[in-house]
Amino acid sequence: MNEVVRALERMGLVEAGRCPPLEPLPGGVSSDIWRVNLAGGAVCIKRALPRLRVSAEWRAPVERNRYELEWIRCVGRIVPEAVPEILGADEAQGLFVMRYLEPEAYPLWKQQLAAGVAEPDTAARVGERLGRIHAATAGDAQVAARFATDETFFAIRLEPYLLATARAHPRLAAALQSLVETTATHKRALVHGDVSPKNLLIGPRGPVFLDAECAWYGDPAFDLAFCLNHLLLKCLWVPHASRAFLACFEALVSAHTRHIAWEAAPAFEARAARLLPGLLLARVDGKSPVEYLTEEGDKNRVRGFAARLLERPTTRLAEIASLWSSELSP
Repeated sequence: MNEVVRALERMGLVEAGRCPPLEPLPGGVSSDIWRVNLAGGAVCIKRALPRLRVSAEWRAPVERNRYELEWIRCVGRIVPEAVPEILGADEAQGLFVMRYLEPEAYPLWKQQLAAGVAEPDTAARVGERLGRIHAATAGDAQVAARFATDETFFAIRLEPYLLATARAHPRLAAALQSLVETTATHKRALVHGDVSPKNLLIGPRGPVFLDAECAWYGDPAFDLAFCLNHLLLKCLWVPHASRAFLACFEALVSAHTRHIAWEAAPAFEARAARLLPGLLLARVDGKSPVEYLTEEGDKNRVRGFAARLLERPTTRLAEIASLWSSELSP
C-alpha cells in the first residue's frame, strides 16, 4: 500500500504524507482497485495482479496494465466519451489513476441486466462504439506495433478459456484448438479482449469501456463473440428477460456490422459465429466460469448446446440466437 501512496505523490495527485485513505473496491479478479477521495474529486487506482483471483492456477504478465492504459489512450482519440479520463500513471509500479465514475450516473450494465433491464438501444450503442474502435484501428501498422501482445493474450484469453476447456472436453479438443489458431492468426484491428457487461458503464453519453487488460492487435471477432456470449448466458440467469436479451444480441450485432469495412462482413461474422460456442462452453468449464450459473442443469444445457455447434458450426450469428431461443423454449 505504501508504494501506491508514493506513486500518487510522484504523480502530484497528493501531497507527501497527506494521502487520504485508500478504499479497496470489490470485483477485482485480475487487479487491485482502490478509490481515493482527492480535493479535485474521487479517483480510481488500478494495479495488475500477477496471479488472478480464481480457483484455478492462473498467472498473467503484469505489464498488461501498461497495455490497458495504452488502449484507453488510443480509444480516447477515437471515441473520447467511451473511456474514463486518465489522471496519471506509474509504469514501474504497474498502476494508473483514472477519474472515478459515480455509479449513480454510470450504472454497471451487468447490474441492469441482472435486474432484467435489457434495452436494445443500449446494446446497439455498445456495438456501435465497438465497431468504431475496430474500424478506426483496422490495418493501422502503428497500432499493431504498439499492441503486439500475443503472449499476454494467449496467457489470459486463449489458454484459460479455449485450451483449458479443450482439456476438459477431449472430444471437442480439435475444434477448440482450431478456434485458438484462427483467432491468433487473424490480425485485423485493436481488440479490447474483455467486452463484458461487468466492464461496461452506461453513462449519460453512452457506454464507457473498462478493464482493457487483454488489449491486443488481433481478431476483432473475439470482442464481438465475447460480448454476445454474455447475453446468451444471461438468459439462464434471468429467464424472464431472455427475449429482451436476445433482442439486445440482435441490436448489438446489427450496430457493429455497419462499421465492418476492413474485410468482408460475412467472413468476419463466420469467425465470430464459430468462436461463440467455444466461449459459451468456456464460461462453464474453462478457468473463469461465470459465477451466476450454479445449477448443474443450466451448465449441462450450455454444454450440450455448445458441443452441438462446435461439432456442426454455423456461420450466422442470427442462427445461433434462434437456436438458443428454441433451446430455452419449454
